[in-house]
Amino acid sequence: MNSALQHDKIPTAPAIAPEISRARFGIGEIVKHRHFEFRGVIFDVDPVFANSEEWYESIPEAIRPRKDQPFYHLLAENAESSYVAYVSQQNLLPDDSEEPVEHPGIAGMFEEFDGVRYPLKALRKH
Repeated sequence: MNSALQHDKIPTAPAIAPEISRARFGIGEIVKHRHFEFRGVIFDVDPVFANSEEWYESIPEAIRPRKDQPFYHLLAENAESSYVAYVSQQNLLPDDSEEPVEHPGIAGMFEEFDGVRYPLKALRKH
């Protein structure tokens, strides 16, 4: 029998999709960074890395996170300023301070802090 024909009869294993982590945090939750002194309110979640390669490569290799995990968009603050941050799940922890975040962008997206989280504002249609 022709060896090429025998090869065609070998069953192939089904393709297995890589496992993607589930988001541990939700919109409106307050989190803090595991290594840096800032905290913030989550306003969006990407199931996997969705920023530029240039941004990713700018992170020092020793602390560069995996891309196959959720990444969070934060209205962030530290002692000096307020800004928007993009942080991997592995670098976030729950913030249990029960203190509100003072970012100026919060009022446009969220209701008042309820002591645990910031509820999203209801969408208003005209």
